[in-house]
Amino acid sequence: MKKFLAASALASLALVSAIPAALAGKADDTLNIVWERELENVDSYFNTAREGIIVTRLTWDGLLYRDPKTMDYVPLIAKSFKWVDDTTLEFELREGLTFHNGEELDADDVVFTYNWVANPDSGVKTQRNVNWIKEAKKLDKYKVQVMLKEPFPAALEFVSGSVPIYPQDYYSKVGPDGMGQKPVGSGPYKITEVEPGKKIVWEKFDGYMKDGPKGAPTIGKIVQRTIPERNTQIAELLSGRADWMWRVPADQADRLKSSGKVQIINEETFRIGYITMDAAGITGDTPLKNPLVRKAISYAIDRNAIVEALVRGKSQVVNSACFPSQFGCESDVTKYPYDPAKAKALLAEAGYPDGFAIDFYAYRNRDYAEAMLNFLSEVGIKANFSYLKYAALRDKIRSKEVPMAFMTWGSYSINDVSAITSHFFTHGKDDLALDPKVKELLQKGDTTVDSAVRKQAYSEALKLIAEQAYWLPLWSYNTNYAFSNDVDFTPTSDEIPRFFTASWK
Repeated sequence: MKKFLAASALASLALVSAIPAALAGKADDTLNIVWERELENVDSYFNTAREGIIVTRLTWDGLLYRDPKTMDYVPLIAKSFKWVDDTTLEFELREGLTFHNGEELDADDVVFTYNWVANPDSGVKTQRNVNWIKEAKKLDKYKVQVMLKEPFPAALEFVSGSVPIYPQDYYSKVGPDGMGQKPVGSGPYKITEVEPGKKIVWEKFDGYMKDGPKGAPTIGKIVQRTIPERNTQIAELLSGRADWMWRVPADQADRLKSSGKVQIINEETFRIGYITMDAAGITGDTPLKNPLVRKAISYAIDRNAIVEALVRGKSQVVNSACFPSQFGCESDVTKYPYDPAKAKALLAEAGYPDGFAIDFYAYRNRDYAEAMLNFLSEVGIKANFSYLKYAALRDKIRSKEVPMAFMTWGSYSINDVSAITSHFFTHGKDDLALDPKVKELLQKGDTTVDSAVRKQAYSEALKLIAEQAYWLPLWSYNTNYAFSNDVDFTPTSDEIPRFFTASWK
């Protein structure tokens, strides 16, 4: 299959070399972007794809904005904000903002949006983005308070991205279907055309704020087309009919770069790989209950070699159960460098001098998984390998049928360990360690807005997770972006392309 795909890619490159270059996007001030996934609804509260996040950031604004370089929360629709107490946020809004249809944006729109999404009857697709909200109330025309159900310091992550403000009058009339067909936001670009599953067209919003943290857009028009087949995307890019694509596999990125026709930029992402192990013995009487065995497995796999040979790009080995930039991520933890001799000694000490057999699962990157199988084999561990689709493997893990698996997690691009460590180690469906001390520490960090207390709690929890080798964190992932030589575009580690910062060279 890999040979077939490589041959197809080469054929595409050969084909486009014979196609005369079409008008570049720069010539008519139109950035042509392509991606593979169809959105079920352009309304940002009713799709779950990452492409939907891109659409949201272009079209709508939230109260705050997370600076992708500093990861700081800065005012956007709000001009200031503060924690009144552990469960109350207060925002003072900018004056003079309007939506794309001319409606003024004020406290009524903010209160309407927050109270509407907080109501489970609204049917918002991704409930974790909004289920922390109790209610919002208007203090005056430009001041609101948002009340939380319980202390939740990571709320600022959602305020700064996942809760765009909608126009009360318009949305009350049209609802999600109408918003999906004719979206109205207050962001840097306004949508002028939606062809479901095929195309979205934006024009620069001339009424956009001039001094906001997103900056003023410079490219006049953006046209997105959905093209499921990657080789067709490449053909479009190389012929000049497209200016931007992403998630290009490393081998195809190398070929595109060598063509000289486009730029390739690689960027690390929030997604990390990890091996989860049944330390609690919930799948049965497994050797993984013994911490010496889990540590042996951790020493047995040469993660650096896999990163260098297969993962490539800006990916790096991670040692802690979090992405390094996330608030509360502790890097000073027990590390397990590649040491097969130590792995064998630990197995012998644990009572397995000849190794053992274990069921091992994966859902993506089969070549990475097979490399890990080879390393485990070298120390005597025979892994009975099963490769499933993600949903099937997730359900199998939650049914307590999987002792050991290679998985990945993107944290929803949330820059806070509560989006990863607290998901996996607070006795939820995906927790195979069930350590009460870890749970207690994480819940302490998750329920106070005192940054120092949070950091201390997360630090202790992550050190305990690493010392007990409940997980083997593997590496961060990366994405290849391919785009026209005419485009100035900067990717970011949260994997949210911000076209409002792009410009022509």
